[in-house]
Amino acid sequence: MSFPWAKHYQPTSDLGKYMDSRLPLPRFVHGALGAGYPTPKNLNYFYNFGVLAGVALVVQIITGIILGMHYAANTTVAFDSVEHIMRDVSGGWMFRYMHAVGASFFFAVVYIHIFRGLYYGSFKPPREVLWMLGLVIFLLMMATAFMGYVLVWGQMSFWGAAVITGLFSALPIVGEAIQTWLLGGFAPDNATLNRFFSLHYLLPFVIFGVIILHIWALHIPGSNNPTGVDVKGPQDTVPFHPYYTAKDFFGLGVYLTIFAAVVFFAPNVLGEADNYIPANPLSTPAHIVPEWYFWPFYAILRAFTTDLFFIPAKLLGVLAMFAAILLLFFLPWLDTSPVRSNSYRPLNRILFWVFVAVCLVLGVCGGKPAEEPWVRLSQIFTAYYFAHFLIITPLVSRFEKTLPLPNSISEAVLAKYGKPSPAATAAGVGAAAPQPAE
Repeated sequence: MSFPWAKHYQPTSDLGKYMDSRLPLPRFVHGALGAGYPTPKNLNYFYNFGVLAGVALVVQIITGIILGMHYAANTTVAFDSVEHIMRDVSGGWMFRYMHAVGASFFFAVVYIHIFRGLYYGSFKPPREVLWMLGLVIFLLMMATAFMGYVLVWGQMSFWGAAVITGLFSALPIVGEAIQTWLLGGFAPDNATLNRFFSLHYLLPFVIFGVIILHIWALHIPGSNNPTGVDVKGPQDTVPFHPYYTAKDFFGLGVYLTIFAAVVFFAPNVLGEADNYIPANPLSTPAHIVPEWYFWPFYAILRAFTTDLFFIPAKLLGVLAMFAAILLLFFLPWLDTSPVRSNSYRPLNRILFWVFVAVCLVLGVCGGKPAEEPWVRLSQIFTAYYFAHFLIITPLVSRFEKTLPLPNSISEAVLAKYGKPSPAATAAGVGAAAPQPAE
């Protein structure tokens, strides 16, 4: 998606010309995020969440570096070092709450980003690699968040580490060896805390690197849009700056307002009370539960309560939990409909919202004790989760009668908002974006 007006970048100052000939960083920013990047003119506010995810990661990295300066990765003092940060370090309570709350906000933003991609078909060709890189980021986020939760070394941290690493022991032949390698021993201890701290500190920078690849992959085919129709020409686009930077800054202001409200007024609303008790290997909490963003997958894990032939229930749960995410990698080939956006797929649009409801119910079940009716509900909705991808999606994509697509993005925009008046057309409103002067 390249247009003549998008190629022009001419530094005006001597310093700008000097840098452009040696380190063309301004030219790169201009082409990637500025007026040189043509963007579909009909993007809505759901397309803000990619930028918000990047901001959330930066907040996590900055606050994490500050917390790492005062944290001690030793089982005898880890819990006390967190209390030291909260009580004695200047501004420590704020940075700790920003980091803890920021993890929840990061996942919330990414979940909305993923569901937006599912709704508008952003996983379909030619954006398969973009989609898969996003899923790699999601997996790295899950690993990073789990290890960070363990670092507090409270009751839920300790027993969460014991339960989650214990899942690997269900794998035949290599399972126990993997569990021992992860823990650095036979139970969560000092070696576990040290390696989890190292990996928790490292992985956000790995995520940042994959995000660069993610953005690079985005710029090859260009952004998808709510119609799912390919860009036909300059009349379908506007420059990313100032049109979408203004939109992103508005969304960022709303996001930071909500984030600050939670940090300063309800920082523990998403936390677990048992994690304010120091870890005790001799006292098991009544209800071991992970953070809320793992609840749907935790429900899938617990949905398997009976052995299947020679396969233990525990192994079935572990395989299903990982398969629930790995299935998403194959979605571009499971959904073969030539129409991308659910705006023009009436049946699939209904099924999408059913799927969203199923995920929410699984989340509720994952946060409840492993008892009825939650186990039964987990089993029912886990079955639907896999049926949605393996049965329903392929069948619907083959037999669904879709609505007619607009011929272009501009046609869809004008059909929604009406044709501009002659005076507005004369003034350039509703026409193609003005080309910057060379």
